Amino acid sequence: MKLGFIGAGNMGGAIIGGVVSSGFVSADDITVADRDTKKLNDLRDRFGVNISLDNLECTDSDVVFLCVKPNVIEYVIDELTATAKNDTVFVSIAAGQTLDKLAGMFDNPQTKIVRVMPNTPALVGEGMSAVCANENVTEEEMQTVLDIFNCLGKAQSVSENIMDAVTAVSGSSPAYVFMFIEAMADAAVRGGMSRDMAYTFAAQAVLGSAKMVLETKKHPAELKDMVC
Repeated sequence: MKLGFIGAGNMGGAIIGGVVSSGFVSADDITVADRDTKKLNDLRDRFGVNISLDNLECTDSDVVFLCVKPNVIEYVIDELTATAKNDTVFVSIAAGQTLDKLAGMFDNPQTKIVRVMPNTPALVGEGMSAVCANENVTEEEMQTVLDIFNCLGKAQSVSENIMDAVTAVSGSSPAYVFMFIEAMADAAVRGGMSRDMAYTFAAQAVLGSAKMVLETKKHPAELKDMVC
């Protein structure tokens, strides 16, 4: 299987790192395109992938990841449509771009499109990704995309109508968790703890609490009562 990545930013790098480290795909079968040579060289040095300044180098791939900002994705798709293969699966991680809107950017109504909402913890292999696809994507192709994002943590198929809820509960919420950790650490520093130690204690408490929810399957309220 060949994978193409248009965009060499943090999330693109996280996906590449996950699939390469897990052995899901060989680095030789991955091509990354971007205008930023520094980012490209960094990914090549870290993972051994193929790099290019030309987005069209990715269109020979079985799965093409569109890891670009929402405001430029239409221009990227317009560049790809002429050379894209009919059986290529395009995976968009651009926030707010619906399947219908993405389909309207392609010339071919048979284009296979998958929409994914990942989150930044994917950078450390603990991401939560929601995945939905249009009717042109087969069950096998959908499973392939899920398997790829499971390399970054957890991934689940969802209906597109809950994507806004996904954005709130997992896409954006890490920012609030970081604020929570920062606030707890600030309080610990006031209590005499060193800053580094405070971050460790606060972050580990959050990590352990989250793991208890996932592994014990107990209701969060029950776990709260256990502490109290």
